[in-house]
Amino acid sequence: MSSLPIAGKTLLELVIEQFEDLLVRILLLAACISFVLAWFEEGEETITAFVEPFVILLILVANANCGSVERNAENAIEALKEYEPEMGKVYRQDRKSVQRIKARDIVPGDIVEVAVGDKVPADIRITSIKSTTLRVDQSILTGESVSVIKHTDPVPDPRAVNQDKKNMLFSGTNIAAGKAMGVVIATGVNTEIGKIRDEMVATEQERTPLQQKLDEFGEQLSKVISLICIAVWIINIGHFNDPVHGGSWIRGAIYYFKIAVALAVAAIPEGLPAVITTCLALGTRRMAKKNAIVRSLPSVETLGCTSVICSDKTGTLTTNQMSVCRMFVLDRVDGDNCSLNEFTVTGSTYAPMGEVHKDDKLIKCSQYDGLVELATICALCNDSSLDYNEAKGVYEKVGEATETALTCLVEKMNVFDTDLKGLSRIERANACNSVIKQLMKKEFTLEFSRDRKSMSVYCTPNKPSRTSMSKMFNFVSLSKCCGAPEGVIDRCTHVRVGNAKVALTSGIKQKIMSVIREWGTGRDTLRCLALATHDNPPRKEEMNLEDSSNFINYETNLTFVGCVGMLDPPRIEVASSIKLCKQAGIRVIMITGDNKGTAVAICRRIGIFVEDEDVSTKAFTGREFDELSLAAQRDACHHARCFARVEPSHKSKIVEFLQSFDEITAMTGDGVNDAPALKKAEIGIAMGSGTAVAKTASEMVLADDNFSTIVAAVEEGRAIYNNMKQFIRYLISSNVGEVVCIFLTAALGFPEALIPVQLLWVNLVTDGLPATALGFNPPDLDIMNKPPRNPKEPLISGWLFFRYLAIGCYVGAATVGAAAWWFIAADGGPRVTFYQLSHFLQCKEDNPDFFGVDCVVFESPYPMTMALSVLVTIEMCNALNSLSENQSLMRMPPWENIWLVGAICLSMSLHFLILYVEPLPIIFQITPLNVTQWLMVLKISLPVILLDETLKYVARNYLEPGKDSVRPATKPCSLSACTEGVSWPFVFITMPLVIWLYSTDTNFSDMFWS
Repeated sequence: MSSLPIAGKTLLELVIEQFEDLLVRILLLAACISFVLAWFEEGEETITAFVEPFVILLILVANANCGSVERNAENAIEALKEYEPEMGKVYRQDRKSVQRIKARDIVPGDIVEVAVGDKVPADIRITSIKSTTLRVDQSILTGESVSVIKHTDPVPDPRAVNQDKKNMLFSGTNIAAGKAMGVVIATGVNTEIGKIRDEMVATEQERTPLQQKLDEFGEQLSKVISLICIAVWIINIGHFNDPVHGGSWIRGAIYYFKIAVALAVAAIPEGLPAVITTCLALGTRRMAKKNAIVRSLPSVETLGCTSVICSDKTGTLTTNQMSVCRMFVLDRVDGDNCSLNEFTVTGSTYAPMGEVHKDDKLIKCSQYDGLVELATICALCNDSSLDYNEAKGVYEKVGEATETALTCLVEKMNVFDTDLKGLSRIERANACNSVIKQLMKKEFTLEFSRDRKSMSVYCTPNKPSRTSMSKMFNFVSLSKCCGAPEGVIDRCTHVRVGNAKVALTSGIKQKIMSVIREWGTGRDTLRCLALATHDNPPRKEEMNLEDSSNFINYETNLTFVGCVGMLDPPRIEVASSIKLCKQAGIRVIMITGDNKGTAVAICRRIGIFVEDEDVSTKAFTGREFDELSLAAQRDACHHARCFARVEPSHKSKIVEFLQSFDEITAMTGDGVNDAPALKKAEIGIAMGSGTAVAKTASEMVLADDNFSTIVAAVEEGRAIYNNMKQFIRYLISSNVGEVVCIFLTAALGFPEALIPVQLLWVNLVTDGLPATALGFNPPDLDIMNKPPRNPKEPLISGWLFFRYLAIGCYVGAATVGAAAWWFIAADGGPRVTFYQLSHFLQCKEDNPDFFGVDCVVFESPYPMTMALSVLVTIEMCNALNSLSENQSLMRMPPWENIWLVGAICLSMSLHFLILYVEPLPIIFQITPLNVTQWLMVLKISLPVILLDETLKYVARNYLEPGKDSVRPATKPCSLSACTEGVSWPFVFITMPLVIWLYSTDTNFSDMFWS
């Protein structure tokens, strides 16, 4: 079977995985227990009892829907099917003619024929080439930016990487030029692309740092919940036989079991997943505006702690658009001495607009005869063209990348001063090339061959000239070997100087070659093409065009015209982005399939390496990396910043080593060869112009293919994490308060202050809105001047745990205190004693301890309403405390985050809704409050701000945030220094209100209420 099988998790398996979280399982158990208890409920509470399990199940269903998002990762494997050819041409059963069969029916040993435009159906060893040359576009597999010349010669190295297997055709790649035959050696999963598929299947998605922290928190919280629930149940064993339970031990046990379930519901921050998802979703919207399309929500936060970016070179750090940046022609010749006219060319894309400079000054190419002839050769020795894509608004290549670079150069040179004004973008694409091609007619082409490394075209003038002489223009195209221009110059006997033809001497040749060698090495590592012409070629009738071995004989006695140097240029904005990465403590590593010299040169240009840096221990080829011991490989990954000539397996191995150092790795790429590493890395970043496989294997897609977008995304990720810490701590301290409340009521023997349905409402709705608004806190100005945070850094440090435990204890005590106030001290309350309140379960008409007390009063909704109102109000105050971790509210007033103010107002409005709008009070078992009661709610709630301000003051002045080390004593500050930065409008607004509140006569207020 030659096709790739599809293996992955089903949607059901992914949904079931969502229930593996401990907190989710506890919540699921609570829902089941609540449902069973509700089923046996009697009286008026029968209907309302089902509300709690129903709401819990809704939360769990919403959480399980996350599985459909994860399903996208499985689609990466399926996307590989896109690269499978449907048909193949084979020779079978001793037939001399070729058969077209389905590609999946091809088996090893079949003789297969491929031609230009075909997609290779299997991994094939080439046995014969039926054209002068065979070029293959294998960029999807190896990442090489230009098509590769293939041959039939053996490759002696058994460990050769795919890029060096010149006698092989790989499944899924495309034939760019030529025709060949070969024998199939691998099909299906045994092909190189099949191995990539297997590697992707075997790669398990790593949990993000935030998910790991939440998992740890969930595990710890689960243990604490279990212990507290058991403790509450055991503490009250003595009350199982209380009269209120009808003397039934079983009824009493079930009653306190319900309290334990309520405690579990209170302890679990049900709103946390929703708030985190909302915050991350808002972050993805902000990133989308910056052209970073996030496919996996948790990866938004992971970007914030990214410490290493492994970037592909072609199309990521570079434009993947070959362009000529330098060229020269001869200026003067004096014996063995000569001088050159060297030019630089602007523009790093396929856009035909650009300038030519000499000595940093703009020049007109038409004033240099040598440039006119050079442009003519570039236009005629060329089968490519430029095309303007109106949908994308960019110029694209049609044909070979190298030839397109020459086409683009001709347009920039405009050697015949063609009037380009008024032309549309489509007309502008090939305007200058068209002028040259109208002057000369291309009769035939002597195709490129590997032995002579050159091609030539035979041209005649379209209009009869005075000499009526043909010309042959010749150039050499070299993809990798810097010595290739020597082959052309060795066949040259003369050089062109202006319009003159001068004999080529050894001194002139040495000068030309020294410049070419300089361009081909060092900082630029340009791909050089030598351009030459033949003024007196053989006549067409004298040429044997059937035998390509004769072509070299027709390309002798040439006249050297000039040389062009081209490269796949770095993106303009990449250098500044890498500089910003260094400031942020992020290491950038280039991982490419290109050769080492080119890779190092690009690294120097963009700032990964400085100009004179020794790269002997910082740049490796795939072969050099394989030859190292395991320990040396690990050390290389710790220090290296460039890996060249690598295969997919190398990329995945590098990511694994980096992860062993606890590095958070982002991997960028755009080809099929990048997919396994994209999936393995914590953050896979695909290019918008990349393959479907790369996109579906990644967590983020760069719509503009711009490396600098990654830096903007990292900044956004850091800001999101900082804000996330605030609302996670806010929610946790709120839940601690709820747990303390349930525990205190059970331990003191008080009636229930809060029931599960109320806790769910608070956790999901009233707490959720301010928590979400905390995600809009503005980022720190120096956020990109700090190193990445340690992924093992605890979400809540020792000091912060104490701090929020203190806040939580106050919240719990205040909530229970509000309920107790109504029973013991409120004017409209029963005014029972503390003993009566703590032993209410023993209340009977014949019990002397409860003489004059109506036992029904212990079932009043007022104390529960007071407790719920205090809980909601105090948590709104706590939300204000969370504006900043250590900054005082007097320096950072609420309007610093207007979204938080709005969320607090909305939360309080929702609380008023369930208090005053029927039938909601019945569902939540509460009742409307009067002004006196509301004033008491405020008096009990507001001190939480003073408590947290005190803790912030201690943290600012005596403790480093998150550490328990005491700072040295500081000198007392002056009044002006201490009050610097205080928001006086906030002080002047709040202080009179607070003074009025605590001095108000509640009876006077009650007159207005009545």
